[in-house]
Amino acid sequence: MIFSVPVFISLYLSLTQAHVLPEQVILKCETSDSQLYSQESRDPMSISRTGNDVSQVSFLDRYFGQSFLDMGSMTVATKATNKKAPLPLSNSLHSLMMNDDYEYPDKDDLRDINGTSTLYRGGEFGGINTFAHVPYANCYDPELFDKETFDIAIVGAPFDSGVSYRPGARFGPSGIRMGSRRLAPAYSVYRKGFDPYSNWAKIVDCGDPPVTPLDNRIALDQIYRANRAIGQHRTTKSNKSKAPKIFTLGGDHTITLPAIKAAFENFGPITVIHFDSHLDTWNPYYFGGNVTDYQSVNHGTYLHWAHEKGLLTNSSIHAAIRGPYPGPRDVKHDIDCGFDRILARDIDTIGTKGVIERIRKRVGENSAVYITVDVDSMDPANTPASGTVEPGGWTSRELLTILDGLEGLNIVGGDVVEVSPPFDTVAELTSITAAQVADSIISLMILKDEDAHKEPEDEDDN
Repeated sequence: MIFSVPVFISLYLSLTQAHVLPEQVILKCETSDSQLYSQESRDPMSISRTGNDVSQVSFLDRYFGQSFLDMGSMTVATKATNKKAPLPLSNSLHSLMMNDDYEYPDKDDLRDINGTSTLYRGGEFGGINTFAHVPYANCYDPELFDKETFDIAIVGAPFDSGVSYRPGARFGPSGIRMGSRRLAPAYSVYRKGFDPYSNWAKIVDCGDPPVTPLDNRIALDQIYRANRAIGQHRTTKSNKSKAPKIFTLGGDHTITLPAIKAAFENFGPITVIHFDSHLDTWNPYYFGGNVTDYQSVNHGTYLHWAHEKGLLTNSSIHAAIRGPYPGPRDVKHDIDCGFDRILARDIDTIGTKGVIERIRKRVGENSAVYITVDVDSMDPANTPASGTVEPGGWTSRELLTILDGLEGLNIVGGDVVEVSPPFDTVAELTSITAAQVADSIISLMILKDEDAHKEPEDEDDN
């Protein structure tokens, strides 16, 4: 039920007058509506308040009455009712609340406009819509490969021509960026003193390369060449990595194939941690390829092709698997592609800790790891806007906990995919959750090398 301000005030006043407090202490507005809005008192700043050293009435007084803001009366009332007294406001804050006056910045002062000042809230709605408000960079100009340096690049892949059920993932990169509006420099409550956006790594958003919706072969090649171009940039001086690490915002899951191909060229054979409700190592003959060769590369076969092209190690793993598969041959083929499987319901018996242990044991501590997350690994209650939903998935909290448990692995790339904003809720549940998943994986990339970039502590500080 929604109340307008006048109705809320009337309701509040009627309740306070109907229930007499102990010792007959009643909070009342000392200035009547007739005084506030009389012909002689139209200027609200000319009205004096009784019993207060502030001679000006604020907009809060006019809307809510003195009973909401008179600290003296509130203190008396709380003493009478044996309740804990409210925290006193500082003089400056009290004056600000009680005064309509505002000293505007100089007309040439643009610090809050250009982002160098955080005096006002609202930065999440300003600037270019990049992921988590990181700087935009032109990553595709060969003349800038040696000049534009960064450590982690975020890139969108607006592609959904490889889906077998619901389309719309071409809008995923935009949706995930919108879902990341509230991500900004801030300390994690789970990792003491860690802030991924004010750390050693320079993070940029490269935007989305043009991806044709008319021919999958051309589109996937465009995504590969875009990632390859990003990989030719130099990292910052403090980074010893061979190339910037890339995180991709999908797009349907087919986009993982060109992303892995580009990562392989910089980091060698890739070990994949694949969060998904489906295997995605399907033999193309049984999943599209029996129709035409053109259809053999899709969001259910890309890991098959990554293995066939020699891009993967034999120590990869799936997690959250629960989608049905036609027969035993699919599991055998999955094993041949170098994958082990953690089923969605395994978490009920081994918990998140057991899932983490199995993943770490499988992939090893020194492999070049690529983490790919299909949002259908989570339950549709958390991420309804997936291309191929499967009930019975993990919660977003479970997935984020598992991701945090992979700290220390050598994460060289990653993606979050299959976000289809047209099917999302008005609350943007899927986009916001996907943005948080991206934030977690990017944090893993930074944490791996954080100790090497920490400044030595001053002995005088101990």
